[in-house]
Amino acid sequence: MSRAAIRYAKAIIDIATESNNASAVNNDMKTIGAAIKENGELSEFLSNPIVNGTVKMNALTEIFPSLQAETKGLFQLLVANKRFEILSAITSQFNTLFDIASGIEQAVVTTAVPLTADLEVLVKNKLKEFSSNTISITNVVDPSIIGGFVLRIGDKQYNASVANKLQQLKREFTY
Repeated sequence: MSRAAIRYAKAIIDIATESNNASAVNNDMKTIGAAIKENGELSEFLSNPIVNGTVKMNALTEIFPSLQAETKGLFQLLVANKRFEILSAITSQFNTLFDIASGIEQAVVTTAVPLTADLEVLVKNKLKEFSSNTISITNVVDPSIIGGFVLRIGDKQYNASVANKLQQLKREFTY
């Protein structure tokens, strides 16, 4: 994540918070970020240095007609500074800052198979023991962990995967 993206995100969240519009701008950022991630053509278009910044801004306001004034202001700032290539990073950083300001912590649960709704409820209940904040769970599927799970919340990680247990056994037997 570039430092510039962090600075832009902090500035926009400050402006949006002052105007009591941070939640709506956060929705804008989620929508734009998802569109850039899912659409390779849009991503290439925004990072193309040959395309004029004003053309990029006009295209985005056409694609997303109901954007908040703060989001449109960000586009104008990116045009002025020729920094549209970092828009995706800005949206991601904005969402993170908004979650922190709202008392929402992100937890990443890595499992060998997708989490079921029942299992997600159990994980959320267990996470309440670690944090008083609201917790948003992201499930990452990684078959290489074989079974069990790896839980990461903030800077803490709990590894209860079968692959980790096998690795521990291997270390014990090699000494």
